[in-house]
Amino acid sequence: MSTVRITTAEALVRFLVAQRTVVDEQEVPLFPGVFAIFGHGNVTSLGHALEQHRDEIPVWRAQTEQGMGLAAVAFGKATRRRQVMVATSSIGPGATNMVTAAGVAMANRIPALFISGDAFASRLPDPVLQQVEHFGDPTTTVNDSFRPVVRYWDRITHPAQLLSSLPQVVRTLLDPSDCGPVFLGLPQDVAATAFDYPSSFFDEVVHTVPRPRAASSELARAAELLAAAERPVLVAGGGVHYSLAEAELADFALRHGIPVVETVAGKSSLLADHPRYTGPIGVTGADETNEACARADVVLAVGTRLNDFVTGSWTLFDAQARLIGLNTARFDATKHRSLPVVGDARESLVELSGLLGSWTAPEAWTAAGVTLRERLEARVAGRVADDGVAPLSYAQVVGAVHRSATEKDYVMTAAGGLPGELNINWMSKAVASFDCEYGFSCMGYETAGAWGAAMARPEGEVYCLVGDGSYLMLNSEIYSSVLSGKKFVLVVCDNAGFAVIERLQRNQGGNSYNNMLRDSLGPNSDVRVDFVAHAASLGARTARAGSIAELEAALEQARGHDRTSVVVVDVRESDWTEGNLFWQVGVPEVSDLGSVRDARVASDDGLTAQRRGV
Repeated sequence: MSTVRITTAEALVRFLVAQRTVVDEQEVPLFPGVFAIFGHGNVTSLGHALEQHRDEIPVWRAQTEQGMGLAAVAFGKATRRRQVMVATSSIGPGATNMVTAAGVAMANRIPALFISGDAFASRLPDPVLQQVEHFGDPTTTVNDSFRPVVRYWDRITHPAQLLSSLPQVVRTLLDPSDCGPVFLGLPQDVAATAFDYPSSFFDEVVHTVPRPRAASSELARAAELLAAAERPVLVAGGGVHYSLAEAELADFALRHGIPVVETVAGKSSLLADHPRYTGPIGVTGADETNEACARADVVLAVGTRLNDFVTGSWTLFDAQARLIGLNTARFDATKHRSLPVVGDARESLVELSGLLGSWTAPEAWTAAGVTLRERLEARVAGRVADDGVAPLSYAQVVGAVHRSATEKDYVMTAAGGLPGELNINWMSKAVASFDCEYGFSCMGYETAGAWGAAMARPEGEVYCLVGDGSYLMLNSEIYSSVLSGKKFVLVVCDNAGFAVIERLQRNQGGNSYNNMLRDSLGPNSDVRVDFVAHAASLGARTARAGSIAELEAALEQARGHDRTSVVVVDVRESDWTEGNLFWQVGVPEVSDLGSVRDARVASDDGLTAQRRGV
């Protein structure tokens, strides 16, 4: 057997370089790049190996470990889980800074590979710089904090362990039913140790994402249930995108006359002008869409986790409605006593359609879906229209960006009030053109994620809408985007605080406290950040817009800029595109405030509609 004597770090890099995949019928690297901040845990061995292979796997310098981890997650989302970015840090705080990003990937079922340095396996120089010692367990390091937020975790304590671990890493990253982030810890001495690796371990491998087929018995039962439905609804989740099933979904809905509603992760599964598109579901969705869901007698849930924002904490669907869970993950397919169809979304929709034959939903129900969608369109048109009042509303900002966007562009957001505003008011112009990180709802994802999305999308603009609160949490990857030449357009909506949480605070009977700048402690709560100057200091092209016309002009100019552009807009503190779906939060059972007691009564009343399930 032919062998090659190289270090563990070199072997890791060579293996990553050898992995290939197919995107749009073109063979491309499975791992097209690395986000890195080097430190004493990864610079001397892994960093050296990466430098030696710089032409095969480029390294992009980030400013924060959390930011580069979030960029890796957004990249995986934008490529629809077909390619995986690597993020590497030193030991200690560099590693723990990436835990949040791993949580985002875990919640959203997105592949990303996190590699951190680790303390010495020999323990001879212990304790080393940045090592946290556990008196009763010397095997524990801060890297163990990744365990709850990754699908696969390993610490390489001997060079030979790569031979068994790395194939598992790749399968986890590509497995449609178990997809998610992976963590590898590299002790500093092990990373530098040489070993005789089989040369064949570094042979090029071209991977394809498997498409598991559903059992014929499951499909038959689902077809029987649908064929008896009077008011079926199809819920399109993120799994539609990851299965590349958008065309099959569109055909299925059209052929069988079923209204389609989209989760946040599934948004842009259909074009907004598709005849069966009925709008966004859930707490951040539209009342018109939720009305269709509440009336449904059979719900076909395709590729969705059915989280509380989709289901209104399980108060949206009628207690007697039957659920069909079509998902590659059995865990998701069986939620709330759903009839499970465990398989690939694209193939299962085709097979299910064949079993249904010429069956269509009742004509009156199909027409009701069209009516609800027309009502939604009229409401959106009113929300995004210029009312001549300053400052602008979130919805008006969304409308301006929408008018500026083309079919090649991509829009994204994450936390705060913008998910609801975009989810309702953004009418998709292209499939797979929307990213709202609302599985982990991570403030700060927006800016870093836009950098990652820009890496993944060489054509069109990436538009990212971010609130002032999220911008302040994590903005330094603006500089990373400028350095790397991967541009995006960041629209900063400034309402002087964490306004959407203040909304929840007051809606549940509480007093406004510590969310808006005006009610925070300290003598200088009237001081405002100059976001234009700040973004300019990071190298971005900048503009301030006070009207819809100024915003549209700034967006047009940004399209022609040679680097990332930041457009700052003051927005109204409290002008929301309201929805009325219940959402369960912890309202105090007793309180001195009558408003809180009233909110608790309302919460208890809302829970009477909650479905009981698993």
